[in-house]
Amino acid sequence: MDLHLSGKPRIFLVVVDGSPELTTALHYACLRARNSGGRVALLTVVEPPDGQNWLGLEELMRAERREAAEQVILRLCAEAQEWAGTTPAVYIREGLLRDELIGLIEEDRSISILVLGASIGQDGPGPLVSHLAGKVAGRLRVPVTVVPGGLSDAQLQALT
Repeated sequence: MDLHLSGKPRIFLVVVDGSPELTTALHYACLRARNSGGRVALLTVVEPPDGQNWLGLEELMRAERREAAEQVILRLCAEAQEWAGTTPAVYIREGLLRDELIGLIEEDRSISILVLGASIGQDGPGPLVSHLAGKVAGRLRVPVTVVPGGLSDAQLQALT
């Protein structure tokens, strides 16, 4: 069993951001967790509605976004259960993705590794990967594993 410094299993945190490379990052984290006796955690962030809306409309939009996020998380939990063999921890937060991610990592000391998928597009690895690998990298208390988004399941199995 691969233990964290605290003697507890490693927690592989995956950001649920709706990107195409999310599945690759999730499968990698699940395989690493399964092979090391660790666990997977999923974070989704419901961002606040844009602009100035009437309070009632803003609350409705917030509730709809949260419900949509919960549906995605339920689907990904089932997938993670299949791949990792354990039920993932789930974090649903409201705010800005970058802020909530960094806040969660600082608050929850059980998180051991952040796993992100890199975009295979022409525009670079993606805004979150770019941000964390650049301005924030030295301030994070956990390592960041960036998984190329184009890896096949067979390649992921070979890597883990």
